[in-house]
Amino acid sequence: MEHKILYRPAYSLLKIELAQGETISAEAGAMVSMSDGIEIETGTRGGLFGAVTRSVLGGESFFVNTFKAAKSGEVLFAPSLSGDICALELKNQTVYAQSGAYIASSPKVQVDTKWGGAKTFFSREGLFLLKISGSGMVFLSSYGAIHEIDLQVGQNYIVDTGHMVAFAEGVGYNVKNVGGLKSTVFSGEGFVCELTGPGKIMIQSRNPAAFLAWLIPQIPNRR
Repeated sequence: MEHKILYRPAYSLLKIELAQGETISAEAGAMVSMSDGIEIETGTRGGLFGAVTRSVLGGESFFVNTFKAAKSGEVLFAPSLSGDICALELKNQTVYAQSGAYIASSPKVQVDTKWGGAKTFFSREGLFLLKISGSGMVFLSSYGAIHEIDLQVGQNYIVDTGHMVAFAEGVGYNVKNVGGLKSTVFSGEGFVCELTGPGKIMIQSRNPAAFLAWLIPQIPNRR
């Protein structure tokens, strides 16, 4: 499987080239186009319970599409929001991603959910993270550009919950308010992730919730 990320970082497009017999799994609705000879099969990953868990708690689609090349060809994917796409090669490794970041992955990569701790109840990102593990390629998307930070051992870093994309296994993760009650309610920052190294974290330059907060008041009311 070969891949190329086009037009980054604002309106990225993922191009996957499949040799005959190769497959790739993708979030339902992520496909833009595909070559003649690419077969598509829709199903649920990890059985019914796993699909329901990811859909209801992880923010992902209930269904997953599998694309198989009956002959060599290509498939193009794009995220729902305008932003970047990153490619991660896992070698028996695990990463945790925010809900909605997953686009596609190799057949041997598993996508599941993970309890993020009781404090994530207050987070805009919900109760669960996507746990992505195994060996192979995984492709994640962002809203805006992706900024990577390598945390050293014991290094703490604060990220607004709406700007998280993913972080490596081994990075400590805790959701807390940005300050006292007054700061949480009136500062506009809400709750943040406190991440502790070592490991790599990925953040996005734009916040979907902040965009919606700006957009909704601009929509004329229908009477």
